[in-house]
Amino acid sequence: MPVLIDTVYQRVLSIANKEQRGYITPLEFNLMANQAQLKIFEQYFYDLDQAKRKPSDITTFSDMNELIKNKLVPFTSIQTVVGGNTYPTNYRTGKIYATLATGDREVRLSTLNDVRNILDSPFHRTALSIDPIYIESTTTGQDITVFDGVAANGIFTGVVTCEIVSEPAKVEWGYTVVMEKALYNAGTSINFMLHDSEETELVMKILETAGVIIQDPGVIQYADNEEMKQVQQQKI
Repeated sequence: MPVLIDTVYQRVLSIANKEQRGYITPLEFNLMANQAQLKIFEQYFYDLDQAKRKPSDITTFSDMNELIKNKLVPFTSIQTVVGGNTYPTNYRTGKIYATLATGDREVRLSTLNDVRNILDSPFHRTALSIDPIYIESTTTGQDITVFDGVAANGIFTGVVTCEIVSEPAKVEWGYTVVMEKALYNAGTSINFMLHDSEETELVMKILETAGVIIQDPGVIQYADNEEMKQVQQQKI
């Protein structure tokens, strides 16, 4: 379930105390909300790297490696590599696959020197037809080159796909002006794509920026303290 943008906005306004410390406009909120979402999204990759360095146990609900991967699911998809050599628009790429007669096979990364040696060896070249490899392309405008050893130059000409991670779509608190007051409009709003467990983190990160905008160090301090509590809890 995605995080509802109106819920986050109302929590931010409530904590910032708009009556005494200044009003955060929808435009300001939307800018800060998108910035906060992107920060949390980017942090997933650093957290995943840290989690991979620790023993993993997928049989427990507290396995961080599995938890972060689940949070990335809404942003992850398998898409076609254009022309077999150019990635689709993405934030990051993952595994590469080649569609062979026997089905999709994962393609492993190699080096140009290894490719040349394999293609020069009839025995090893034949193995590429069931165990293809790829290298970072040396051709301008292309990303990868996949080899299966079948064509004269060894380059695979079939369908290539890859895992990609896309950036979250921009969020927006949509509204309708009634008697000079902005009222929430669900029909024009776009919710956060982040996991619903990130609601509090979103509020805190937005408040950090909001405290600067409304010039209230108390709001910044509150957000920093709450975020520190959450970080310490995660490390226990």
